[in-house]
Amino acid sequence: MPKLEEKPKVLLEEFRVKNAPDDYGMADEKWSFKKFSKNFRIVIVRMDSSEMEFDLIGIQPAFSNAFRRLMLSEVPSMAIEKVMIKNNTSIIQDEVLAHRLGLIPLKADPRLFEYRPEDATEGTEFDTLEFSLKIKCTMNKSQPKDSFRTEDLYENHSVYSSAIKWQPIGNQASVHKEADIGPVHSDILISKMRPGHELDLHLVAVKGIGKDHAKFSPVATASYRLLPEITLTREVKGNEATLLQSCFSPGVIGLDTDGKAYVRNARYDSCSRNVYRYDAIKDAVILSRIRDHFIFNVESVGAMTPNIIFVEAVKILRDKCKSLLDELNSF
Repeated sequence: MPKLEEKPKVLLEEFRVKNAPDDYGMADEKWSFKKFSKNFRIVIVRMDSSEMEFDLIGIQPAFSNAFRRLMLSEVPSMAIEKVMIKNNTSIIQDEVLAHRLGLIPLKADPRLFEYRPEDATEGTEFDTLEFSLKIKCTMNKSQPKDSFRTEDLYENHSVYSSAIKWQPIGNQASVHKEADIGPVHSDILISKMRPGHELDLHLVAVKGIGKDHAKFSPVATASYRLLPEITLTREVKGNEATLLQSCFSPGVIGLDTDGKAYVRNARYDSCSRNVYRYDAIKDAVILSRIRDHFIFNVESVGAMTPNIIFVEAVKILRDKCKSLLDELNSF
């Protein structure tokens, strides 16, 4: 890894960004795979089934942005595409109801399904999932006296995503489990109803990508930022140290036992430049960002874990590069 002072930086001055080329992207540097493979690292900071924070170190901004865009718009997922409405006497219009159902994330792993052909009129067990939603609101016959709570007065007054039931096609029941196919969350509110209101729907889910519709995007958010760096140029003590600490996000600046300020963890600084508001301390810090160190945050919708979504994005980029090379070689 390069030494700290050798790292490419962007300096954050009071009113401008300094030491950055016109494109802010190191595009003027000559590509060297040997140099790239020596410096490049991926560090996972934290990860669970729904969120992941990781660092891409020693990479060009174009690659980072490519991964972000691929995760948002080209990694596929399953979502409800068609809603056949047999009966809808609720207060929600048909098209609004269909839109709400389309945005309910499904657990179904898109890697186990194929894309449905454009000219196909009916789905098969390999490219389609079918669900039903049949529910009716009625008066609660055993309601307690003097109660005005909707829970006591009516049955099925709130329709949740748990009411969506999977209808296997062909051999699907032996291949997939119902628990691995339905909505990611069982408590998503679809509609509120009163006695006389009824829903009888047939839902068809297919595989798609976020570029066609946001409901197919496997991530709630995928974003990155440059690693902040804070350097203290002189000793800061007493009231000045407390003031300096208040200028940054919590946990960024610490105070030792002597009341002297030090940089505890610059990683989570918001780069607000509040320190430049105070003449007494604005000469005590140098704010910068490392131009080849990207902090990624990926939040999955629930069908796939964030680490799998990132790997799928890398595979898609690899396939795109391969198809471009094949095209060039065919000339």
